[in-house]
Parts: sequence; structure tokens; C-alpha cells
Amino acid sequence: MDTSAAPGRLMLLDTASMYFRAFFGAPEALAPDGTNVNAVRGMVSYIAYLVEQYRPSHLVCCWDDDWRPQWRVDLLPTYKSHRVVVPVEGAPDVEEVPDPLEAQVPIIREVLDAFGIAVVGAPGYEADDVIGTLATGAGQPVDVVTGDRDLFQLVDDGADVRVLYIGKGVSKHERVDEAWVLDKYGVSARQYADFATLRGDPSDGLPGVKGVGDKTAATLLGRFGDIAGIIAAAGDPDSDLAPGPRLKIKDAADYLAVAPTVVAVARDLDLPRGDALALPSAPADPDAVATLTERWGLGSPVERLTTVLAG
Repeated sequence: MDTSAAPGRLMLLDTASMYFRAFFGAPEALAPDGTNVNAVRGMVSYIAYLVEQYRPSHLVCCWDDDWRPQWRVDLLPTYKSHRVVVPVEGAPDVEEVPDPLEAQVPIIREVLDAFGIAVVGAPGYEADDVIGTLATGAGQPVDVVTGDRDLFQLVDDGADVRVLYIGKGVSKHERVDEAWVLDKYGVSARQYADFATLRGDPSDGLPGVKGVGDKTAATLLGRFGDIAGIIAAAGDPDSDLAPGPRLKIKDAADYLAVAPTVVAVARDLDLPRGDALALPSAPADPDAVATLTERWGLGSPVERLTTVLAG
């Protein structure tokens, strides 16, 4: 794999996607007090690997300040509803997270802060929205690291935005550009959000249009361009849309009126940019790093990340 990177590259990490993967993909690793820290060790190791491979000048751990924003739920009540374990009035619902992982998330945050690695979230928005905003108009090449296919909508060869897709593992990631999306799904990257809306995604509680799978969704988008064009064709008695798909689109009118807004990531949040996102060349607080390393038994991953940051 050619791992050369253009100067001034911005790397955006879908942090939760990565620490979930670390937790479920790595064996238990116990700190001196018996706490499982496999996700902490894995997250630090992932960052070291990615920095070593791509040498970004800027790196952001994008954070879910709200993993299930109320404004998305108001539009589509099924959105991520299967992941809720405790509904909370006036605050983010509690997501289903294994206890041994939940205990590690604050430790991950402490380690990132001690290293001085930028962590960025936005009240009322998901990490995906932070990524969408920072990837849009970045003024530099962008790598989005995620296991979430929804972020394929951000791929843009012209703006040099690509996804490093970790669906098969961080070390086996795939570089997703426009040709990759077209080859895999038969749609352009700019059509991917509409494609996902049409076919649905059970993992996000998106029902999709009943009876419309990948092939039909790609065919409809290939003929009519986007959801608005498909809806217009369904409502036009003179269009050449076949009776079957026409009925399916009409029956899903209420869903199609709101789902595209739910699926589309935000691109216009007020977030820090520039030097605030620069990747440090050494830990910002070496004493804190040393304390955390000793307390949680993070020796090898922390040593590697420190070495990699130093270049």
C-alpha cells in the first residue's frame, strides 16, 4: 500500500466507531487494578498506526456529544431507537454500551487530552456531523477514518476528501474514493445519502422504502438523479417509472419527506479549525501521560504513540 500523504493533510477520526471496534476486536487487557482497558490500548494503538501511515498535519478525534439528537428523532422516531436503554427527558438518551467499555470512555478522553490531541464535539450533534463540517471546505486534503458507511456521502475527489473505511479492521482499511463508491454500490458518492435513505439501514433504525433494496435504489438514482427526482417521477403519470416502484415510492411519501434530512450529515456547525486541530509532536502534559500510563498499564501503546508523534 502506498502510504504517502499530501502535505497538510487533515485526519478526522470517528472516535466511537474506533473504540467500539477496539473493545470488541481485542482480548481483555487488565490494568493493575483489574479494570479492562482493551479499548483504551486499542484506541491509542490505532492512532499511532494511522499517524505513522499517513503523517497528517492535523488530527481530530470527533466526539458524539449527542449520539441520538432529538431533532433527528423528532423527524424519524425509529432513528437508533433499538440502541436506547434509558430514555432521558431533556437530555441525550442513554445508549446501550457494555459496562466494561463504558468505564473506558472517560479514560480514553483523559489520555487524548494529556497528549493534546484535539477532541471536538458539538451540543445536539453526532460525531458524524462534526466530521461532515470539518471535512467541508477544509482547504486541505482530508481523510475520514470510520466504520460507518453513511460517511461515504462525504467522499469528494475534487476536494480531496476520502474515507479510510475500517469495516474490515484498522490495519486492513480500504481507501474509499468516488470510483470505489461507484464500483461498490452503482451510485456516485454525492448520491450515497439518498441511496442509504431508499434502501434503509437497520443499524440506524432507518426502515427504507419497503421493497427497495440496493439494486433498485441504484437503478432509480441512476435514472432520476436523486430522491426529489424519483418522487417527481412517481407523481407524474407521464413518466416511465414502472407501476411497482411508483407505488412503493408513493406509499413511502411520509418517510421520504423527512429521512433525507436525518441521513444527511451537518456541514455548517461552528467548530474550531486551523491550528487548534494541529497534531502535536509531543505529549502536551507528559506528567499526566506518565500517570495515566502507570495507573492503567498503557506502557506499550503510549510509548509507540509518543515515538510516532516525534516523527
